[in-house]
Amino acid sequence: MERYEPLKIEEKWQKIWEETSAFKAEELKNRPKMMLAEMFPYPSGAGLHVGHVRNFTIVDVLTRFYHQQGLNVLRPFGYDTFGLPAENYAIKTGTAPQEVTKTNIANFRKQAKRLGYAIDWSREINTSDPEYYRWTQWCFLQLYKKGLAYQKESYQWWCPVDQTVLANEQVENGKCWRCGHEVEKKKMKQWFFKITEYADELLDEIDSLEWPEKIKTMQKNWIGRSVGAEIDFMITNSRKIKVFTTRPDTILGATFLVVAPEYPELESLVNDDTREEVLAYKAAALKKSEIERQENKEKTGVFTGSYAINPATKAKIPIYVADYVLAGYGTGAIMAVPAMDDRDREFAEKFNLPIVETELVDRDLYGTPKVTYRMRDWLISRQRYWGCPIPIAYDKEGNPHPIPEDQLPVLIPEVDDYKPDNSGRSALAKAKDWLKVTINGEEMTRETDTLDGYACSSWYLWRYASPHDNKAAWDPEAIKYWEPVDYYCGGDHAVAHLLYVRFWCKFFADEGYLPFREPIKRLLYNGYINAPDGKKMSKSKGNVIDPLDVINDGYGADTLRTYEMFIGPYDQDAAWDTRSVGGVYRFLNRCWNLVFAKPSPEDKNIVIRNKTIKKVTSDIHRYNFNTAVAALMEYVNELYKTGATNEDLVILAKLLKPFAPHLASEMLERLNATDEWPTWDDKYLIADTVEIIVQVNGKLRAKISVVPEDLEDESKILSLALTNDKITKYTENGIKKSIFVKKAKLLNLVV
Repeated sequence: MERYEPLKIEEKWQKIWEETSAFKAEELKNRPKMMLAEMFPYPSGAGLHVGHVRNFTIVDVLTRFYHQQGLNVLRPFGYDTFGLPAENYAIKTGTAPQEVTKTNIANFRKQAKRLGYAIDWSREINTSDPEYYRWTQWCFLQLYKKGLAYQKESYQWWCPVDQTVLANEQVENGKCWRCGHEVEKKKMKQWFFKITEYADELLDEIDSLEWPEKIKTMQKNWIGRSVGAEIDFMITNSRKIKVFTTRPDTILGATFLVVAPEYPELESLVNDDTREEVLAYKAAALKKSEIERQENKEKTGVFTGSYAINPATKAKIPIYVADYVLAGYGTGAIMAVPAMDDRDREFAEKFNLPIVETELVDRDLYGTPKVTYRMRDWLISRQRYWGCPIPIAYDKEGNPHPIPEDQLPVLIPEVDDYKPDNSGRSALAKAKDWLKVTINGEEMTRETDTLDGYACSSWYLWRYASPHDNKAAWDPEAIKYWEPVDYYCGGDHAVAHLLYVRFWCKFFADEGYLPFREPIKRLLYNGYINAPDGKKMSKSKGNVIDPLDVINDGYGADTLRTYEMFIGPYDQDAAWDTRSVGGVYRFLNRCWNLVFAKPSPEDKNIVIRNKTIKKVTSDIHRYNFNTAVAALMEYVNELYKTGATNEDLVILAKLLKPFAPHLASEMLERLNATDEWPTWDDKYLIADTVEIIVQVNGKLRAKISVVPEDLEDESKILSLALTNDKITKYTENGIKKSIFVKKAKLLNLVV
């Protein structure tokens, strides 16, 4: 008997798959398609870790499963390569980000191929490739033409270490998500995408998505639609303050107003006595993230020194500044009704402000109807070198002009120093020759901000359909065949990325470039693989596990893949366990050894074989990958007990292939069999039965057996009971009622 040598087998089949372009996909109109993709990775210098392996293997299991079922499957791959890690490395070492990225991609590709992923490598994309970001710039220009890419001056989070602005979701506990340094607020002119233009559609269509409920809830909360009214409160005869409220009918109970620290006219509300305290409070508040401000249990605030008139009661009420009010919500000013709102009550109790219980008024009596959103327009400017240049230039008066499409891509220039400075401009500003550009005969100066990396990942799924097209961002016919994406898998970016790609999809559908309005049919959101002690893996902690180490230790890729699917439900976090890896390796060894065992002359496994086919098939359809592997382990145990026929082994290999494709392919070759997915015969499926106690007027009269599914059908159970010979004599004159207790498996007939 040959020894199981996974590395030898895997090298053989990886070479075969590469030489035959086994997973190259083409548009085949006569076959149903299936497109699957993972959220593509950032290729760091550390390479793939076992957390990536879980994410990618989920996609690969489904890819191979549908391949075996005869569908025309596309599983592409790409890299999200712009961003701070490569730039910071360039600042530290002087190595160009282009070179770092090239090296890191080569390592990622090598690892992915060693894992045996069924990837169409001819469609590989890289967001920092000029032929890719040329079309990212084209996308920006389409949004700009429609007024959905615009500039405005506003307070933004600024990281003094990384020298760049940050979006709200990139500030964690008041610190930069990258370097961990405390951030500050800085007033700057920045570029935004007007995602709020699509807020209603983004919200209204969430429930129709085949996505995890927790992700849909997170998106709903992020959009945060509020329906209410704007009401004017007069400060003097000529000045007023406009507030937004969802409860205009509670205006009689409004006893004070509160404005956000960023409120544009805050300084006009202060006087000589309050100015210093108000401005100090504002400065402190601007150091906190919005999440921190919302979650802070202790209410803080300062009286501005001004009063307003409640238009309903005519009472003079004080105006406070407090950080629990956000500038981007409504008008940045609210009317506080402490009798009706818990936050307002806490504030009123702390500052000894009136709490008035009063009646409600008609909602249309005061103010103008208004809908507002928690979601802000998408800040997309970054003061970084290593990003997609924004295709805008400025004339001598400072007015923006789009770079003509025939001048795209705006290439990233070579510079000697990658570090930004305190001017608020990126290192691109140091490329003096590059800064100059002529548009329509006029010399202009290029924009030195680059696009947030999320812009590059907002359309890459469509580029996969025609990645080498040099005439368009995507080919309409290829898009029509392959997309929308059938399965999208990831364990991060639950809100921002997924909202942005939905926003761009709707915009490009409106412009006639896409034939659908939702980009992703099904979303699988997987849990993390943590270190053995349960802590999150990170390079800084030194607890990251390299998949190649596991493979090269002799376990092989099939063991790693199968273990990560067996470790637990795909959507829950799990801790790495080396002992369990060994257990999976032994299971695959047992599968291999069966091929060399003496075939059983008698087919004793027809029932378990059909049950296993059905179980594994239904489990994969329901993404219960761990129980599918468990079913295969049970099947192998049974084959060792009873002896295996050739058919038993062929079925085993076919069912095993999505998880351990190298071993399964080798088994099928030696068994002289093809890999199409097997089907089961219902006549061999012996269902387990459940016993139901049947009482008549509370006394036991019979027991009946039903299949587990019948527990959900009370009428069927009643019908079976009424036709039972032991029951009919008690029910000749009919029954008054029946009581079925499913949990107790009890049916009581009252006669």
